[in-house]
Amino acid sequence: MEKKNHTKFQSLEKTLWQSADKLRKNMDAAEYKHVVMGLIFLKYISDAFEELFTKLIDGTGEYQGADPEDQDEYRAENVFFVPKKARWSHLQKTAKLPEIGKNVDDAMVAIEQDNPTLKGVLPKVFARPNLDKQSLGGLIDLISTIALGDAKSRSRDLLGQVYEYFLGQFALAEGRKGGQFYTPESIVKLLVEILQPFNGRVFDPCCGSGGMFVQSEKFVENHQGRLDDISIYGQESNQTTWRLCKMNLAIRGIDAGNIRWNNEGSFLKDVHPDLKADFILANPPFNDSDWSGELLRDDARWKYGKPPVGNANFAWVQHFIYHLAPTGIAGFVLSNGSLSSNTGGEGGIRKRLVEEDLVDCIVMLPTQLFYNTGIPACLWFVSRYRNGNKDRSRKGEILFIDASELGYMKDRRTRMFAFENIEKVAETYHQWKKKEGDYEDVRGFCKSALRREVEKHNFVLTPGRYVGIPEEEDDGIPFEEKMVALTSELNEQMAEAQRLDAEIKKQLSKIGFEL
Repeated sequence: MEKKNHTKFQSLEKTLWQSADKLRKNMDAAEYKHVVMGLIFLKYISDAFEELFTKLIDGTGEYQGADPEDQDEYRAENVFFVPKKARWSHLQKTAKLPEIGKNVDDAMVAIEQDNPTLKGVLPKVFARPNLDKQSLGGLIDLISTIALGDAKSRSRDLLGQVYEYFLGQFALAEGRKGGQFYTPESIVKLLVEILQPFNGRVFDPCCGSGGMFVQSEKFVENHQGRLDDISIYGQESNQTTWRLCKMNLAIRGIDAGNIRWNNEGSFLKDVHPDLKADFILANPPFNDSDWSGELLRDDARWKYGKPPVGNANFAWVQHFIYHLAPTGIAGFVLSNGSLSSNTGGEGGIRKRLVEEDLVDCIVMLPTQLFYNTGIPACLWFVSRYRNGNKDRSRKGEILFIDASELGYMKDRRTRMFAFENIEKVAETYHQWKKKEGDYEDVRGFCKSALRREVEKHNFVLTPGRYVGIPEEEDDGIPFEEKMVALTSELNEQMAEAQRLDAEIKKQLSKIGFEL
């Protein structure tokens, strides 16, 4: 039954996306993203509001004598108050009118006025001349067909799933630029399953649309923890992406009070300068050359070496370490170049990190996981406390995992991790860390390397250098027999090629074409 419901949902989200994308017409995906995501958000909060509004009007039980227009009644139940002109029912009635764009913009303004936590967050892009008003009306009608904010839908996290799917599809549609706001779910889930942020402060200084926070909360929920045991902190330099993040968190009831935006970004203006986080999860821009490194040559964060002006990779690494609590751990995505590059002193910084015993684990990722880049990527795990931290002491050791062959092709250009792939990598790490764990090196997949082995490789951290090549399974067939079979197969293929070649020449000669 669960599988049937999942398949039904996949069909729903795909149909919604195809219909919504068709209505885009000539509008750029980067702009249209905020139109669609804004309307989905509006539909959600309106559904939740209408459900409680109906109960307050009925006035039975605990709602006896309640005023359905009293904003405090909604705040008491963690529901956003939606003023009359912003309610979905009103907008749907006016969806075919020429002024629908202005009506939706006015609705967004009214909601922000009555809900201070949403101030400056909601998009006001619906009256733009390049947004066809007939298409906007069609989009409103389309979104009207699905309940998003009622109790049943909230219990299934229906909106969360639709929202996540649409974010992924827009990232795919935008290509390279799409990666600025979206990290593929496979990677986020793997980071979260390895770090296990059950409690404490979770920080992402380049938080995009907030996927790291969402998965952290889901992890706690799935493992029957307490959501109020974790608090989240974030920073984002792109204002429109920050708005997506705030909406993404708001629909799940996650406190986004410590998610900040500024144009300067985390390097030039760190909005959480005194934060020491228990967990850091991040996917910073790969090989960013435009990070204002020339203005920060003597920054106190560069404890392990000055990062090159032309590449921010090791600026990010040291920024993460700077913000780690004494027992904190960080997991983040970097390009594979970070594992071996010696450009601009990067090799020296990497050496210092290994010598200071900060590098906990490196995971090599497969290609085609990202929508926005073909650059090969890896996961770094950096820990400030290698003496055990309630686990087995792994001082002077680094776990290398080569996951480059894991996953499956979701479609022609996108790879994903299956649940068992994530579980395999995460469990390998946890068994390595446990005091009574049954970790063993597996040739071609994982290796626990001592620091002296890393030194022999000049502090290059590419997992393939340590895990080796997988051992081929012995199928019991003698070598001579294999060669006979392969030779026979090759002869058959050559004979078939000759036959096809002769047939092609014959057909060409019939039409007077001479080779």
